[in-house]
Amino acid sequence: MAAYGRRWPGESEVVAHFLAVLDDPADPFLRDRLAGHLTGGAWLVSADGHRTLLTHHRKLGRWLQLGGHADGDSDMARVALKEAEEESGLSDLSVEGDIFDLDRHWIPERKGVPGHWHYDVRYVVRANGSEDYVVSEESLDLAWREIAAIAAEPDESLSRMARKWLAMQTSVGQGDSL
Repeated sequence: MAAYGRRWPGESEVVAHFLAVLDDPADPFLRDRLAGHLTGGAWLVSADGHRTLLTHHRKLGRWLQLGGHADGDSDMARVALKEAEEESGLSDLSVEGDIFDLDRHWIPERKGVPGHWHYDVRYVVRANGSEDYVVSEESLDLAWREIAAIAAEPDESLSRMARKWLAMQTSVGQGDSL
């Protein structure tokens, strides 16, 4: 978390929310912590780095990155990778680098589960092989989308990740490493 905060100093407020959840004695890796719990997100990029795979989320009815609940696993990179594999049907995937993005968002009440916060720890996941996905039961659809186009969209969470990705690619092109 500290390294993320140094890399993205403008996000100190969201980092503080995550640190508070991690300091709480109630286990934030379990979904029954209804004050909020951790989820793992995957910014799943194509081998060439120009596209990302998004899900038309069945429960929320919105286009989002892949991801899901930690369900007791404190290795959030592993959670992100597992969710990406399960939700995309892709098998030759790998996590790249440290935490890519943090997002705290409200999940509305649904089927008797009260509204609560998701603390989404997101990682870049790279498709290294076939990009022929399979739509899982959690999605209405999946689609590869151009990252440059997402950067200008009104969804702040997706556009922030797209802008970060594009900035990272520019810096890598200038000799910096991820």
